[in-house]
Amino acid sequence: MNPAENSAWAPFAARVFRALWIAQLVSNTGTWMQTVGAQWLLVGHDAALVTLVQTASSLPVVLLALPSGVLADRYDRRGVLLAAQFAMLAVSAALAALAFRGALDPGLLLGLTFLLGCGTALMGPAWQALQPELVEREQLGQAAALGAVNMNLARAVGPALGGVVVAAMGAGWVFAFNALSYLGIAAVLLLWRRPVTPRPTARGEGLLAAVQAGRRYVRHAPGVRRVLLRTAAFVPGGAALWSLLPLVASRSLGLGSDGYGVLLGVVGAGAVSGAFALPLIRRGLGANGTLAAGAAVFAGTLVVLAITRSPWLAAVALLPAGLAWIGVLSTLNAAVQQRLPGWVRGRGLAVYLVVFQGGQALTAPVWGALADGLGLTVTLLIGAGLLVVGALSVRRWPLRSAEGLDPSPSDHWPVPPLVFDPGPADGPVLVSVTYRIAPENWAAFTGRMRHVARSRHRTGALTWGLFQDGGDPDRFIENYVVASWAEHLAQHHSRLTAGDRRHEEQARALLVAGTTPEVTHAFYAAAGPVVTAGERDTERIRTNDSSGRGA
Repeated sequence: MNPAENSAWAPFAARVFRALWIAQLVSNTGTWMQTVGAQWLLVGHDAALVTLVQTASSLPVVLLALPSGVLADRYDRRGVLLAAQFAMLAVSAALAALAFRGALDPGLLLGLTFLLGCGTALMGPAWQALQPELVEREQLGQAAALGAVNMNLARAVGPALGGVVVAAMGAGWVFAFNALSYLGIAAVLLLWRRPVTPRPTARGEGLLAAVQAGRRYVRHAPGVRRVLLRTAAFVPGGAALWSLLPLVASRSLGLGSDGYGVLLGVVGAGAVSGAFALPLIRRGLGANGTLAAGAAVFAGTLVVLAITRSPWLAAVALLPAGLAWIGVLSTLNAAVQQRLPGWVRGRGLAVYLVVFQGGQALTAPVWGALADGLGLTVTLLIGAGLLVVGALSVRRWPLRSAEGLDPSPSDHWPVPPLVFDPGPADGPVLVSVTYRIAPENWAAFTGRMRHVARSRHRTGALTWGLFQDGGDPDRFIENYVVASWAEHLAQHHSRLTAGDRRHEEQARALLVAGTTPEVTHAFYAAAGPVVTAGERDTERIRTNDSSGRGA
């Protein structure tokens, strides 16, 4: 890769990415203006009520991210994004109208904020899953960082602008601007003639089955699970800053809405300036060092906010917090994207968003309640302590390197030759693969098959087992069950990756010379035998033995 391609700004060479980034900047600015307006309307109430703005924005992601991930994997992602933009435009317009009429009480404000969060939940997986279509896989880290720069640049401008507008003209105008800001993304998406490609899901797969497939993939993908663990270790403590900053501004620092906007703007400015230093930091610290340092810096910021009563000192402490935030978020986002294949990318990213946004949604009211009961100082110090624990845990549970991972699709299994024509819903299907392994390779073979087991589970297996024949110990039998014939065909043609193929080849390299695996497909027979479409009156046995390279 040449230096230009390795630059932090390399993704801007892609025209559609560049246009969407600019449109997103306008939309994110509107979102931050609205956040300031919503939070400031509630500042006179209990701390817990103020922090519920964060919960109302984030909780829908917890509830809807997985179904939204299914939509992103099964339908045109451009269409999903357009639907989300117009839905959020309508809700923001309703907020503005109610605010202008003076009819926006706390319940309505939080309810409509929740609906906006539903739009964000619908948009999130599709937006994230679209990134590999806009830039090269090697540039996903830069693209994730630029996405974080976008959010934080908007944070640098939107809150300050929103605070001034609220103070001078009222909250209705920030809600109105936010409504108009969605039109930019919609325009870019409408002008983008993205080819509609079929989503690689099993035929006849229902919503619940698709959700379960996404959960099953994440459960059996150790690399993805480790990213989720690192996310869960950072978010609760990090959420304390966003949840309590309006209270710090008003109660500890004696600032108004414009001063609160300036504090948020400082965080954004730190993140934007940090984008220039981030490639150098990553080269020096690596992904795990960046995560640990980011958590430590965030902890230091919370300590300063807990003890200072000076707006200037608070602003100085918030500047490096912006750099820490963008470093952690871009590292985690790039890590999860690099580990997900296309067929389940939307659902995998949805699980990541559930952990990230859910952590903020669930902890925000806790921070508010603690602030009411223990005071802001103690609560901020508790948040700092959690972040220190998270930073120290990186050494024990680091991110594993993504080098060598290859989630590109691999259609290397042949279609099994069957004597009947099963329908997509026929099943469950028992797949058995028999291997002959010499005694000196038994231990190595079983070790390598653990990776194969994860592959089977990720791509559709409900159960899996490896057995050794008591009468012929060189004979090993792999059995796994798939819910339907359609699910098994999806394994064959769309779900397997180059990484899965490598694990299979490593295990099969230990076969006795001159032998090949023997594969059997058996169909559940309690409901009666399977018959061909042209021979419905002819019953055939539901077990078919076939040999081949794949399962």
